[in-house]
Amino acid sequence: MKAAVIYEGSGAPEYVDFPEPEVKNTDELLVSVKASAIKHLDKSRARGTHYSSAGKPRVARVIGGDGICTLADGTRVYSMGITGMLAERAVIEKRRMVPVPEGLDDATAAALPNAVIGAAMALKFRANIQPGDTVLINGATGFTGRVAVQIAKYYGAKTVIATGRNQRSLNELLNLGADEMVPIQPDDAQFMNRVKALHQINPVNVVIDYLWGHTAELILSSLKGDGSFSANTRYVSVGSMTGDLIQLSAATLKSVNLQLSGSGLGSWTKAQVDLLFSAILPEMFQLAASGRLKIQTSKVKLADIAGIWNLEVPDGHRLVVMI
Repeated sequence: MKAAVIYEGSGAPEYVDFPEPEVKNTDELLVSVKASAIKHLDKSRARGTHYSSAGKPRVARVIGGDGICTLADGTRVYSMGITGMLAERAVIEKRRMVPVPEGLDDATAAALPNAVIGAAMALKFRANIQPGDTVLINGATGFTGRVAVQIAKYYGAKTVIATGRNQRSLNELLNLGADEMVPIQPDDAQFMNRVKALHQINPVNVVIDYLWGHTAELILSSLKGDGSFSANTRYVSVGSMTGDLIQLSAATLKSVNLQLSGSGLGSWTKAQVDLLFSAILPEMFQLAASGRLKIQTSKVKLADIAGIWNLEVPDGHRLVVMI
């Protein structure tokens, strides 16, 4: 079969012939892959830099973690691959697949799940979002951030505050459900003053952070209290696009009713992951099929994988490989 294969020491995958994967037990299925999105997770796993890659052998392998595929009877499903999904064929788990509804194209169906995982799991299980909450999404102009804005509103947020560097993208978020926007600027004081002002009007109940790093320090400092009673703020780190480490003042922790947590592989319970496949992803697929959840994709061919691996896609788009 044809596949995108990464070799030890190579900077990009290659489009080559590779042995077809084999089913090893009755819980697995061999499927034909139709589309697979390229995400930051896939790239960091290919490099071996993601925390979930630690200790795994560095051998030639097919990349790609999930995608849209067809079963032997022609049924379209989304699934996470046991073997790499950037290939004509892959092996999946029977219990970890979700039917794709009619009216939802392969590229959208392939691009959406990772963003849903990065948004809905954080909002629902880590932040415990409640109707009427004020939600701040740090790094909202990225693909997952845009999805988070829409899902936060769907889950009942009264006010959604979006931060980001791209002013045009921030303006677009106002059409996707954001109520307020805070441009990330070189002037730290200006950014903090805006966050503080919005926090005073509507206390921030939830922060979903896709950037971490310096902006997280600024936001946490903006939430620091003055000794009076404060709102409960659930701060959830999902991504670390601008840095893995931060400095956090003890005064902030002591002056705010703050819950600090993370959302990612290893942080969820088995029951929560089961709900992702049985309820959350099917619900979000239906929202997308009905036009209530909007995303943008850039489609490429598997044969072009080497040339597009480091392609910069427009802000808020997801690169999807069609197979």
